[in-house]
Amino acid sequence: MNTNLKFLSIALFSACLTVGVYHFFLAPEKWVITPSPTPIVQTNFSTNNSLSALESTDFTLAAAKTIDAVVHITNTGSYRSNAPSSIWEYFNYGRMKEYPRIGMGSGVIVSSDGYIITNNHVIEGADQIEVTTNNNMIFDAELIGTDPNSDIAVIKIIGDQSFPYVRFADSDQTQIGEWVLAVGNPYNLNSTVTAGIISAKSRDLDPRDNRNQSFIQTDAAVNSGNSGGALVNTNGDLVGINTAITSNGMGTFIGYSFAVPSNIARKIYEDIIEFGNVQKALLGVSGNGLNARIAEEYSIQTTEGFYVAAVQEEMGAKEAGLQAEDIIVKIDNTRITKFSDMSGYLSSKRPGDKVQVTYLRDGESRTTKVVLKTNPFVDFYGMYLKNLSEEEAEQNDLNKGVKISSIRNSRLLQRGVKNGFIVTRVNGNTIETTEDLKKIEENDIYELEFMNEKGERFRFFFE
Repeated sequence: MNTNLKFLSIALFSACLTVGVYHFFLAPEKWVITPSPTPIVQTNFSTNNSLSALESTDFTLAAAKTIDAVVHITNTGSYRSNAPSSIWEYFNYGRMKEYPRIGMGSGVIVSSDGYIITNNHVIEGADQIEVTTNNNMIFDAELIGTDPNSDIAVIKIIGDQSFPYVRFADSDQTQIGEWVLAVGNPYNLNSTVTAGIISAKSRDLDPRDNRNQSFIQTDAAVNSGNSGGALVNTNGDLVGINTAITSNGMGTFIGYSFAVPSNIARKIYEDIIEFGNVQKALLGVSGNGLNARIAEEYSIQTTEGFYVAAVQEEMGAKEAGLQAEDIIVKIDNTRITKFSDMSGYLSSKRPGDKVQVTYLRDGESRTTKVVLKTNPFVDFYGMYLKNLSEEEAEQNDLNKGVKISSIRNSRLLQRGVKNGFIVTRVNGNTIETTEDLKKIEENDIYELEFMNEKGERFRFFFE
């Protein structure tokens, strides 16, 4: 009996010990939840959930809105060569021989009646332009106008059909890191869509080039044949015209491509349609974009902005009070860190527009309103010319006139033509303003008449 009680006591003790160990060490925790106000926590994270983030990288809508409005362009022309292409030609050629040339690229329809923006180099030298749409319809197109400086051209499909088109976006609002699509026809592969992000803005590919370059840089794949195609945002709206690539020398994409911003392309397009040429708007300053080297050279503390070396007479900057050694740091809401920031923004403006310029003078920030004006100089027959002021015209006993500001034409220099001479007649026609010169084809010039500082007139004849 004692033995049985001993075993029973041991069993009860073991059971109690097991329950105690389980309760205090192994049993899952139990929580009593009581209602409480929801705390408001401020955070710097986006409020978009993961679903919204995924939807923002869905490019199907953008592709669907764009693909039918991007066309394939075929440019048929010819070129001349004296070089023989066969033994027969080697013994028989004696004059320039014409050879057919076919160029291809892309274009973006920007209006329902068939106006297309493309690159100038896509249609340059074209005798005939054909446009192929995404549904394989082929149309003839006519050249409306070009701007070689920005490499933009405008053509129009001949006919009265209605076409799908891409809407313009405000390229100034694009951001580095934003998703974009490149739509075009690389290697004759119609309607190709590639994706990437905006890698940089206001990119100047060659600071030594006298053209005002201000490209959007992207890593969306762009190859030969994409030129003139669309760069669109995730809404399918146009933010740029694909224009150039970096290459390994084989003409293939290796990581970066460049597009003319849509604000610039749109302004050029509208100028060509309305005026027949591009209306160039200028502040009237010359100088350099700042960097560490230039800042050190001029003993300037800041390394960003545009350093004003000189202001031009009779231009908006001078009239608004800007001076040499001022540093332009902002125009309207666009921050100016380098020259291409300023030139790119002004390329979307017209003469007569007003802009607010923020600048530094002696370390103090100031603002002023500047009325943009057209370039007073015209490049004509190797001369830079501008209209005479009223005072200059009166001094030379003229109502109006055009004066040489600088000259590089060696034929004229050899005949004694100098800066300050007045061009009075071309081909027998009186010249009163620089607009008169723009109407004359330089290849058609056979007679020029000048007046020197003494009021003496003399004429030159050319064969």
